[in-house]
Amino acid sequence: MSDDRTPVLVGMSQLVQRDVDPLEALEPLAMLEQMAHEAAADAGVDERLLRKIDTMVVLSVAGWMAENAPGFLAERLGAKPSAEYTTEVGGQIGVTAANHVAERIVAGDCQVALIAGCNNLKTLARAQKQGVELDWTVGGSGTPEMLGVPKAGSSPTEAKYGMVMPPDIYPIFENALRARHGLGLEEHRVRMGTLFSRFTDVAAANPYSWFPVARSAEELTTAVPSNRMIAFPYTKYLNAVLQTDQAAGFLMLSVAAARAAGIPEDRWIYWWGGASAEEEAWWPSERPDLAACPAMLDSTGGALANAGLEIADIDTIDFYSCFPVAVEMACEMLGLDQNDPRGFTATGGLPYGGGPASAYTLHSIASVAQRLRQKPGTKGLVTGNGWYLTKHAASIWSTEPKPGPAPTSAAPRTRPSAHMEHAPAQMATEADGSGTVEGYTVLFDREGSPARGIVLGRQQDGKRFLANTPTDRGLLEAFVATEQVGNRGKLSHVDGLNQFDPS
Repeated sequence: MSDDRTPVLVGMSQLVQRDVDPLEALEPLAMLEQMAHEAAADAGVDERLLRKIDTMVVLSVAGWMAENAPGFLAERLGAKPSAEYTTEVGGQIGVTAANHVAERIVAGDCQVALIAGCNNLKTLARAQKQGVELDWTVGGSGTPEMLGVPKAGSSPTEAKYGMVMPPDIYPIFENALRARHGLGLEEHRVRMGTLFSRFTDVAAANPYSWFPVARSAEELTTAVPSNRMIAFPYTKYLNAVLQTDQAAGFLMLSVAAARAAGIPEDRWIYWWGGASAEEEAWWPSERPDLAACPAMLDSTGGALANAGLEIADIDTIDFYSCFPVAVEMACEMLGLDQNDPRGFTATGGLPYGGGPASAYTLHSIASVAQRLRQKPGTKGLVTGNGWYLTKHAASIWSTEPKPGPAPTSAAPRTRPSAHMEHAPAQMATEADGSGTVEGYTVLFDREGSPARGIVLGRQQDGKRFLANTPTDRGLLEAFVATEQVGNRGKLSHVDGLNQFDPS
């Protein structure tokens, strides 16, 4: 490969819009246009470069019904790209898009690309509450290509038991991983709070964060009316915040195009490679080990292998951080201490920096790139996670070009997770007899009362069961007061649903 086809990120931009009347708030198209213009300015060039964009990627934008979002943005910028992409929904998709564009550059199929995304869920929520109808601009001719394959994240069966949204599901993995490490409930609460308190420190210093407020470990994990328990062991402050108005974008060029545009080399951030993977056990309830994540290891370990690096070689890390277990699992898979002095976020994380739907990793890539510019010669890692520790992507960046072979995001010849179990657990449709808990949570109502227990475990025949507990408040309060993983209870099938009675 000619060095001319080396991918470099040359300019980036981020935006946060707080406390704006819905009728005055920037609409999606305006946000995306602003990201493009500011990315060009950050690269040190004028807007003529934007008219040379040959690859346009606009991540899925919730609530915006543009006919062809990347084509529409290209029209507004005066560009005529030969490749236009939209994407599936997912927290990994920004990294996936960056890797895809980089591969196109390496192949000689792309010279100038823009990747952008935005989130306007806060404005949508305010408009709905106020009864305001938003008249967002739509348009764009042609049909863009889809990156990724849209697929539901949880099954209809899981939904019947209350596994519907991320706050319902991630706590199950959290409790399983806590038990794997033999941590007491209080010890684990302190560890979660300490981990994410460091994230709030980063968010407090980030001008683009949604909640720029430093909070203590105790403040994050203590259930009070302003920080109610959502699903054990997560309080509100430990959950990703999706209702934000944020945007991010960056320009990726070939080295040849960057030189031709006169972009100073001190603006260049080289792509060293990446990788993507999905869990073979797609549905959360079917994961063979609730305290492990093979596809996460394959994506991050694969990206490091493609870059010719070890995790010790990375200076700046941004792990996808929707909930504590996402970060803890990344540490588990890579053998990292949760007190690693490098830290695990450049943005402040999704609960504090903001979790703008599919676009979060555009913010993390931009924030990591900014840190790398400030410390030339360093290397950065960005990861993404979609659905429920289901879809994963990772990318490696540096201010220096990668030595040796051309960078790639191809799957490594040998999967890093080859030693792990991948196949979905065999599920028991109608559970009965005795069962042992592997993972669990209790969902709380808005008044802070326990409302529904969810249990995953194994029957005596080895089949995985999914069940609810009885709804008795006293039982649920006792259920979250002591460790349940490893405990046995009685299984029965009542009114079409499995029930686990721990008493």
